[in-house]
Amino acid sequence: METHLPAFKETNPQLEVVMELVRGQHPHLKGFYKNHNQRVVCVKNLMPEDILLHATRLRNALGRKVVKLRTRHVTKHPSVQGTWTTALKF
Repeated sequence: METHLPAFKETNPQLEVVMELVRGQHPHLKGFYKNHNQRVVCVKNLMPEDILLHATRLRNALGRKVVKLRTRHVTKHPSVQGTWTTALKF
């Protein structure tokens, strides 16, 4: 990564890229955003191309909290009695 990260830094002058070695910890990327949020991505055992992909994803992110989207439950075997609704008619 010592060869790939400086090239990423040159292509993105708006970013501040700092490399530091912390003994006893896995390598990780941290993204600090203007709205005072931060994201941490572990890059343990990844190829340099994958690490650059994670770095560009951190660069492209806005720093907002990740909102989990809710989806309806879809089943392969629908109920024999029909789906439940609140507007039941007798």
